[in-house]
Amino acid sequence: MSTILSQPVDLSDSGEQPRPQESRKRLLLVSYHFPPVGGAGVQRPVKFVKYLKQFGWDVSVLMAANPSVPVFDNSLLVDIPEGTHLEKARTWEPDYKLKKNMAQKQEEAQKVSLSGSLKSSCKKVVKAGAGMLLQPDAQILWYPNALKAGKRLLKRVPHDAILATAPPYSNLILASKLKKIFHLPLISDFRDEWDLSSKYLENHQRDRISDLIQTSLQKKVMRHSDAIVATTKASTQRLLDRAEQFGASPVGQCIYNGYDPDDFDTPHETSSTYTPESGRKFRIVYTGTLWNLTTIEPLVRAIEAVHQSQPAILKHLELQVIGRKTPEQREILDRLNQTDCTLICEDYCAHHEALKKMAAADALCLLLSDVEGADRVAPAKLFEYLAIQREILSITPAGETAGILQDFWPEGNFRASETDKLAHWLVNRLSGQTVSPMPHPEKRDQFQREHQAGQLAELLNQLVHHRI
Repeated sequence: MSTILSQPVDLSDSGEQPRPQESRKRLLLVSYHFPPVGGAGVQRPVKFVKYLKQFGWDVSVLMAANPSVPVFDNSLLVDIPEGTHLEKARTWEPDYKLKKNMAQKQEEAQKVSLSGSLKSSCKKVVKAGAGMLLQPDAQILWYPNALKAGKRLLKRVPHDAILATAPPYSNLILASKLKKIFHLPLISDFRDEWDLSSKYLENHQRDRISDLIQTSLQKKVMRHSDAIVATTKASTQRLLDRAEQFGASPVGQCIYNGYDPDDFDTPHETSSTYTPESGRKFRIVYTGTLWNLTTIEPLVRAIEAVHQSQPAILKHLELQVIGRKTPEQREILDRLNQTDCTLICEDYCAHHEALKKMAAADALCLLLSDVEGADRVAPAKLFEYLAIQREILSITPAGETAGILQDFWPEGNFRASETDKLAHWLVNRLSGQTVSPMPHPEKRDQFQREHQAGQLAELLNQLVHHRI
């Protein structure tokens, strides 16, 4: 199933001169998730596609025709340049709603069944067996049809390189196979480290056999990769170390996530300056998933601490939480119902709507749990927060995210254990303390998506030149 997207994109302000047709190259991007699929993970591949064209690279995208995903966002389609080739392959996965209903029924059944019953034991065995087969993830059910589609496309249209972005890590398995068949340079782009995802992702199979399978698959990907790209310097180094353990020596490149200035061309409504007498609440906004790697409990604890010392002041606080939440995180948020804080919870909204909510905030909340490996993570939303130029309240471990924020909003940078300091920050803001503007806003330019696409194009050019 092939389509050529004819959505025009204005590149007149890019400053790039058109390149001679004969000098252009073509990249195959393997990405199960691609617009109209929504979510934070889609932003990176779609922005690469949008801006690589300026650097002499046209892109074909191998994507799922019927992705089993929770959200869609048609607004992201405007970022796909005219002439982009979309090669679609169907997955054998069940529809996402069906998967969600099955998971809910299983969870309900586990609550009512006796843990030692034969029926419960059989269900656990069946679930474990299914998880063992779906390695490295459920999207492996896309692999057979996607491999056929990828082979047809590469035979029909000359390409110069392959890039696969993950998770899901099945993208990397697929791209490795295509690289082996067609001998094209392969870049493996890790939005999240494989080992960290295996450790923290919900419903991930955690047993010795699964670990062995995952390690074997990761080893195969590393050995086939000509370059490894990751979203922080620390993750890049960790992945290169992992590759070395597997006897591989790919090139390494850190390309951060970022923000697209085009997304902020339309002026967004902003709130008036907050004061206790202004008649409105001090609004903290969090966008994104709440789960075990981004727990909101430290902020809830700080609000509870303020409730113990100055309960009346919380009538000035509004906390907006936009995005998916695990049941455990919902229970944590429910504790705020015992305070005078106003809590607004919404599920996923379109990207442009999320930007509006960010712009209307007094402070933007960034969360990373204090767990092993989180010091190497920089959430994608961080860079759009920086573009909005609202104060950032960050609760993260010491590491790469905290280091980046030190240049922009050092006063609102806390560790999860610093409940008293967090509570003090809340009291100061709710009391109307004046906040200084962001220092050194020009430092944000390094995180523009166009700049990052240029980094990727340079790496691609090096790999293609080396191959020649």
